Amino acid sequence: MAAATYDDEFVETTTAAALEEKAKLKKHFGRFDMLFFLICTLVGLDTLGSVAAQGAQGFTWLAFLALVFFVPYALLTAELGSTFTEEGGSYIWVKLAFGRFTAAIQSVLYWLSNPIWLGGTLTITAATTFGTFFTPLNGAWKYVFALLFIWFAVWAAILSFSIGKWIPTIGAIVRVVVLAFFSLSVIVYAASNGVHGVSAGDFSPTWTVFIAAVPVLFFNYVGFELPNAAGDEMKDPRRDVPFTVLRSAVGAVLLYGVPILAILLVLPASRITSLGGFIDAMKTVFTVYGGHVTKDGAVLTGAGKILGDLAAIGFILALLSSGTTWIMGADRSQAVAGFDGAAPRSFGYFSARWGTPVVVNLLSGVFSTIVMVLAYQLTTGDANKYFTAVLGLAISTTTISYLVVFPAVIKLRYSHPHVPRPYRVPGGTAGVWLAGVLCTLWSALATVALLYPGFGTSNPDDSLPDGWAGQRGSYELSQFLPLAVLIVIGLAFYVAGAKTRSQIAQVKLADPSLTAEGAPLAP
Repeated sequence: MAAATYDDEFVETTTAAALEEKAKLKKHFGRFDMLFFLICTLVGLDTLGSVAAQGAQGFTWLAFLALVFFVPYALLTAELGSTFTEEGGSYIWVKLAFGRFTAAIQSVLYWLSNPIWLGGTLTITAATTFGTFFTPLNGAWKYVFALLFIWFAVWAAILSFSIGKWIPTIGAIVRVVVLAFFSLSVIVYAASNGVHGVSAGDFSPTWTVFIAAVPVLFFNYVGFELPNAAGDEMKDPRRDVPFTVLRSAVGAVLLYGVPILAILLVLPASRITSLGGFIDAMKTVFTVYGGHVTKDGAVLTGAGKILGDLAAIGFILALLSSGTTWIMGADRSQAVAGFDGAAPRSFGYFSARWGTPVVVNLLSGVFSTIVMVLAYQLTTGDANKYFTAVLGLAISTTTISYLVVFPAVIKLRYSHPHVPRPYRVPGGTAGVWLAGVLCTLWSALATVALLYPGFGTSNPDDSLPDGWAGQRGSYELSQFLPLAVLIVIGLAFYVAGAKTRSQIAQVKLADPSLTAEGAPLAP
């Protein structure tokens, strides 16, 4: 516990429960683990089709946001993650900057967006891939597959981090292999069959495509802060966070850009859908090893069938590792809210054996299962319509949660100026303001564009997602009603944490001898 003589900027006011739970944590998370964890976090294969469905402009805007959003986001996360290294990551940053109440709402949206995503888009994409390459999942079998998919992710999150961290590591390696093999196969396919081709004019940007693509591109690029959810389990966050964040940024841009361009080269625009774009492209490309393309799609035979099946298995494993990674991180943030008094105390219990937040892990599994069952029941088999609605909800909860994460880097420069910063956003005060404001504006624009598709266009209803044509009211209800429910849940959680909040304790953020006066700060 910090001495009473320490200035407020060097301590965090927390709870006795926090000290009790943090004693169960062990340092398993090294630089190697963090790099692969971030690759697995940032590169989500389920949205490749959604970006490619925007045509060549999707690639244009992917590159544009890499420059004006992804880079400043990486820089501000490198500063926050190497300076404020406590367990909880974004929850702690928001709490220190804007207070526990704001952090309580943010953490609920940040947490629950992931069970929605896992039980929704990840599960439906995995099931569709299995059905496309192996055998259709009908009746009870689709529920069996979905339950196995969801609960494997939950089980992996419950395991000790020393074991569970290998799931993201394997997932990162698998996605690199799958995407690299797919991209190389496109070259072979092009040499044998030519490509669909896109002209230079197809890449010319327009507002209509931009406003449709921004939410998905934003969703693709977020996740730098996730390893910091396990901040107290990192071996050396002050050195490792900047190293891994900045290097994973380069890898993520390449792993998105190359396969999306390949999809555009292989498939006609009319055949690219949000759900099946990458799946269909894989089947088409692998016909070069055995198979043929018909008017209804590609048919694989011989070596093409074998390689296609292996790639499909890798694709499903990559999807599963994405869900596992985000559950592992976001659940920790919500568990920290639990022992910090911003959520029910039961949420903040870490297993003494595993060092993981088992209660929140199980709740994520239950919530994912509910989302999956409701979706299958309510959509009567319309997988693509369901995919777009749930993807929209998962993205909107995510974008809203970041509205208070990004400006925290600015606020903490003023409220905690003397906390040693091993890494600082370049450009001094102007640089940190530019990074914080840019990222916050992108988060706000992505939120508006998602909640009201077609924002700013001459005919907004033309921009409604797949399956929702002429159903503006129904689509808006599918987004705003769940968001309202989640915010109410956040308020209820904060009220439930009152007793925990009353038991105050303090922890050191930094050694006050390591101030600008006591020791030089890294540039």
